[in-house]
Amino acid sequence: MRTFLLKGLFGRPLTEAAPKVDASELEELATLLGDTARRKLGRSLSIREVDAGSCNGCELEIHALNNAYYDLERFGLRFVASPRHADVLLVTGPVTRNMKEALERTYAATPAPKWVVAVGDCGVNCGVFKGSYAVAGSVADVIPVDVSIPGCPPEPTALLKGLIALIDANER
Repeated sequence: MRTFLLKGLFGRPLTEAAPKVDASELEELATLLGDTARRKLGRSLSIREVDAGSCNGCELEIHALNNAYYDLERFGLRFVASPRHADVLLVTGPVTRNMKEALERTYAATPAPKWVVAVGDCGVNCGVFKGSYAVAGSVADVIPVDVSIPGCPPEPTALLKGLIALIDANER
């Protein structure tokens, strides 16, 4: 026990290194996304994240967009608590049978025009959960999807690029 405590006190921390992202590339991507949203929407983009049954890997990357490193809100993009205030639904995970109705209700509660982004391999094609008795299908099997962002999980920069592609492809 003493060895374990000493190792914990004097050993190196078991944390990962910071991501290898070019700060100027990140700044450019986020600024482009914020400017595009304001130009095409006339205001900032409101995002509602929906976990339809994922392993939470994609949620970690989505939440990283709000941390001090990425700080998405400084560019006018924000996450909202209610689908009634959202422009975009970011849906992660395969849609489980228990979450199918909740996802359909969330989609119905989002005001039109609305956009849906399927995030991660599981959201796009059920990933490793494909064929499971608990899975109703991919996000596109339950609600219409405008953009798919593959990856297991996709990096925050891939999420930003996907949101830029979404706004560029759709004008209100």
